Amino acid sequence: MSTVTEAVPATAPGNPFGRSVRDSLIVAKRNLIRMSRIPEMLIFGLIQPIMFVVLFTYVFGGSMKIGTSTSALDYKNFLMAGIFAQTVTFATASSGAGIADDMHKGLIDRFRSLPMARGAVLTGRTLADLVQTALTLLVLAVVALLVGWRAGSDGHTNAGKVLAAFALLLLLGYAFTWIGALIGLTVRTPEAATSGGLIWLFPVTFISKAFVDTGNMTPWLRHIAEWNPFSATVQATRVLFANPGQSASGAWPMEHPVWASLIWSVLIIVVFRTLAVRKYRSATA
Repeated sequence: MSTVTEAVPATAPGNPFGRSVRDSLIVAKRNLIRMSRIPEMLIFGLIQPIMFVVLFTYVFGGSMKIGTSTSALDYKNFLMAGIFAQTVTFATASSGAGIADDMHKGLIDRFRSLPMARGAVLTGRTLADLVQTALTLLVLAVVALLVGWRAGSDGHTNAGKVLAAFALLLLLGYAFTWIGALIGLTVRTPEAATSGGLIWLFPVTFISKAFVDTGNMTPWLRHIAEWNPFSATVQATRVLFANPGQSASGAWPMEHPVWASLIWSVLIIVVFRTLAVRKYRSATA
């Protein structure tokens, strides 16, 4: 008695875009289940931003000058947009480390043997990281309210604008996870991915409008800060939150921060997703 075995097709039938979306969601679900079984990942991810909130608010708050104000309350409301933005961008390191770990353990090779869209592995991972970032941002917003931060402290805002601000933050975080994905595919170990994912984030987040008034910077450094994609999202978030701003600036991203934030984030996603998927294909070829 003979047995006939059908070969698994190289690609599943159906619409390519629909198949890619389905495969991406399956991979995202797999990563979310994995994250739920390691709760310390979320807990440790929350500790750092909470520490930044407490340290900047109570240690530096009384000595910072925003425009002409030295009020600790003004600095507290000014600060939170920067803390929110820093938190979502620091997810880059965990994204890169997770992908590097999957590469190191050979999991990527197993995904490669399945009839699935090639880009779905990376897209699913970044979507799962986006969900984790959203949960972290929610908890951080509660902490910010507890220490005295309020939207609308420098004017009028509404629920729609507040939600739009958080949407811009998550879009920036998602864009930066694609940078982390490229780093994770490029290095050889998860430890290297963590270091590589953090080392460039510090100048990006601190040479910006996040924590200090750039009006006090030297002119050349101020120009860099004003054209920093991170600064655009921070400024857009402040505008939507109606929180204290900074010294007037003639730079286009600072005059139109919401548009600048959208353009920068979409551009980063397009460029680094293309590079990451290309690197993934060459790494598993």
